[in-house]
Amino acid sequence: MRKGTRNMWFAGVSLAVMAGASIATPAMAQDAQTPPAAENAAPEPAQDDSGQIVVTGFRQSLDKALNVKKESVSSVDAIVAEDIAKFPDQNLAESLQRIPGISIQRDAGEGRAITVRGLGAQFTRVRVNGLETVATSTDGASANRDRAFDFNVFASELFSSLVVHKTAEASLDEGSLGAVVDLNTGNPLAGKYGFTFVGSAQASYNDLSKNWGPRFAGLLSWKSPDGTFGASISGAYSKTDNLELGNNSVRWAQATFDQVGGTNCWTTANSGGTYVPSAACSQAALAFHPRIPRYGSVRHDRERLGLTGSVQWAPSDATKISIDGLYSRFKETREEKWLEVLMRSNERSINVVNPVYDSNNNMISATLNDAWVRTEHYLRKSDTEFYQIGGSWDQELGDSFRFTLMGGLSKSSADIPVETTIVLDDRDAQNYHYDYTNMQSPVLTFGTSVTDPANFQLAEIRDRPSNVTNKFRTAQLRTEWDVTEGFQIKAGGVYRRFDYEVTAFQRDTAVCGNGGLDLVLKTLTCSTTATFGPTAVYGFPATAGLTELVNLGNAGQPAGTTTSWVIANIDAAAAYTGLYNRPLLLDVGNNRNVTEEVKGGYLQFDAKGELLGLRYALNAGIRYAHTDQSSTGINGTLPVTVKRDYADWLPSMNLALFPTDNIILRGAISDVMTRPTLGSLTPGGSADGFNYRVSFGNPNLDPFRATAYDVAAEWYFAPQSIFSVALFKKDVKSFPVSATLTGQTFTSTGLPASVLAASSPAYLNPAQQAQPIWTVVTTINGTGASLKGMEIAIQAPFRFLPGFLKNFGGIANVTFIDSTANYSQSAPATAVNANGSLTLPNKVFSSTLYGVSKKAFNATLYYEDKKFSARASVSYRGPYVDAGSGTGNVFEGYNAITNVDASVRYKLTEWIELSVEGTNLTDAYRDRYTDTAANRNYEYNHFGRTILFGARLKL
Repeated sequence: MRKGTRNMWFAGVSLAVMAGASIATPAMAQDAQTPPAAENAAPEPAQDDSGQIVVTGFRQSLDKALNVKKESVSSVDAIVAEDIAKFPDQNLAESLQRIPGISIQRDAGEGRAITVRGLGAQFTRVRVNGLETVATSTDGASANRDRAFDFNVFASELFSSLVVHKTAEASLDEGSLGAVVDLNTGNPLAGKYGFTFVGSAQASYNDLSKNWGPRFAGLLSWKSPDGTFGASISGAYSKTDNLELGNNSVRWAQATFDQVGGTNCWTTANSGGTYVPSAACSQAALAFHPRIPRYGSVRHDRERLGLTGSVQWAPSDATKISIDGLYSRFKETREEKWLEVLMRSNERSINVVNPVYDSNNNMISATLNDAWVRTEHYLRKSDTEFYQIGGSWDQELGDSFRFTLMGGLSKSSADIPVETTIVLDDRDAQNYHYDYTNMQSPVLTFGTSVTDPANFQLAEIRDRPSNVTNKFRTAQLRTEWDVTEGFQIKAGGVYRRFDYEVTAFQRDTAVCGNGGLDLVLKTLTCSTTATFGPTAVYGFPATAGLTELVNLGNAGQPAGTTTSWVIANIDAAAAYTGLYNRPLLLDVGNNRNVTEEVKGGYLQFDAKGELLGLRYALNAGIRYAHTDQSSTGINGTLPVTVKRDYADWLPSMNLALFPTDNIILRGAISDVMTRPTLGSLTPGGSADGFNYRVSFGNPNLDPFRATAYDVAAEWYFAPQSIFSVALFKKDVKSFPVSATLTGQTFTSTGLPASVLAASSPAYLNPAQQAQPIWTVVTTINGTGASLKGMEIAIQAPFRFLPGFLKNFGGIANVTFIDSTANYSQSAPATAVNANGSLTLPNKVFSSTLYGVSKKAFNATLYYEDKKFSARASVSYRGPYVDAGSGTGNVFEGYNAITNVDASVRYKLTEWIELSVEGTNLTDAYRDRYTDTAANRNYEYNHFGRTILFGARLKL
């Protein structure tokens, strides 16, 4: 190995282990000048002239990676492309879930964000070619407006390796309680001499949407004959049109109804009057019912384009200069079509017939009269662009000193020019029946025709365009001095600026207010909100020219469920109402920005040698980071900016002991930090007039700070084999938590009514603003939390088996985590007030940290010979709490899910390979719940299986 290769400062950027897809733990990069080992070799073991066994193909990559792992000090896991422009999964997040301790969260059926050792995406820092960045996309609700990294923005073919640093080093960028993930694009000087071309084409088919989509990738690389200059470009394109089908309750709630089982709960029907207590009315009011029970269809049209370019020049063994660029564009059209009953906030007018209650205090089924039937047609168009340009200069000065100077900038912008909802209402429907006896697949039956436009009125229009932009600028200097044999000093400095800005607007309005002319065209005389029955006017007639018909398809619904309904045609309804010509109003709570400037440095000592006959390797040091933070938000009508700064000293140490050549014992301890969530830092406030909820930020939040402990034992019991056990613990000392005040009035917050959505009940009925029905939420510095866990991993080829069975091998890992944190949120109401209202008390509840699954495992079985290869993988993630809930539910999250993927490849020649791959082969449903004790249905939906047929050419 030439001198200076030890200072490839971001692990894995030039990994030469390119012959097989692997899960391993390299501690440093391989020599960038070394061609990939056995690049064109068949995957069968062979003998060289000396009679030694030479391992090639997939097993060779496992072997080399494990050899690097044996020499590493800190805990680092990696996945390396089997060959250039050939990654083992269709999605980066789905590849990362193969690593012990990593779980993923999916969006539209594909991996989006990761959790490392129980700590969610906001606790993980991501670097692309060594530079920290954030990639932003959209999910089911909105754009990512936090520090989480969205891996679905990028095509996996653009990357050669993913490297996960699980323990901290002084020389490693700060900002992570969970892990630092390196995404590395191509490295032309690590390739073969001359030209290399790789191209692939695939056709993907989804069995739920019945649609086909193309996927193309290509790479062109050149390395000069003398090995001093290399350049490469790569590109990837894919397009899919998939469906998500299922049901959604939009949480469960408690409320008083108009009538229960023939017993009147109020002195007057539908509205007004006084509450009349009774056993039947109280039982119904205190039981939980679905807020918006519904089935629906969600369409996901996605188009992804990615480009990379790299130029490297190494005029001598002492100098290397690299320039890397990455561009990605991710476009999505999301279209939702729902049929629902809007029980939320409308229980006062609903008559309940034949209610049935279960042991979890749920009104598990009932028939409703005077029900508020609604159909929603939602359309969102989003466009995410990401680019990064970076460069590095590696220089050796003599035999013992070297430095790396690197810098660059990146920008991620998620633009949502259209986010439109058109609502059709029938507010006095009879004989609606719901039955959640099967909580995952309820029966929802509509007693009146929901396919006849004449039964509906166009009652509400919304449009909410927005933009989220993240920018990073980074400059780093890193130095390395070999003081003596076995002792090295590393030191460096960093400047990093992060800019985050979100802007959002709305054109929302209900067609009618409380009587008078309509609020849209001024051509309709509206009824008052107290008017009920078929003569009530609350919107425009839903004529046939403004509507279209929906057929649900296979959403897992049982027999008896209504599966066809009418919705508004968005183009026709928007044109009729002039929606897109309406003035844009600020969405006050979602107009904010944060700027962070970080200046810091590190000092680290690396040593290796023997002590009392025991070989060891260690690194120890300290990192300093000074953060200047500026947060701006809108409070009321005025922008408010708050500035602050704080500093962190972060010591760390990693130690590896080698009692034998095949056993390694590791230990690590470090202080780590993650900066506060971006949404919590705004000094502004926002208000939800649908759920009577006001939220304020807190720009003076402390970072998440923790002390992390790790110990591990590794046994390399055979070639390409390992059995390892790792224990980890994180004592979180500062942990911002939500603080909730219930029974408040909106007027007490000081916010003007203009911050409320114009279509919300609280805006349309100003009297509600003075009622003590509001919940005020903010974030405060909490007392801390704890997390501990264990990872167990094994991988081995099955060389001990006879015949062709020896070509099999396996990789498996399991993670167990125990975590505790305290959160403050609303609890269920226990009594009905004299005026018929309910009070949700605020209490402190203990749970795991958000995003923590107590158990997760992954397993891969592979087969490989000279021509044929196959892999099958299964991943399981246990249930986990994802967030605090509302309306009296205690926490919400996801139930367990298992995903199965497989691939088969066959080499026709050394240059052409055919493949068939399948993802989500069991068509697993995403099962989201609200309330950890009752496990009430929140959503239950599926995305279908995806099969990809492809061919790959390499020259």
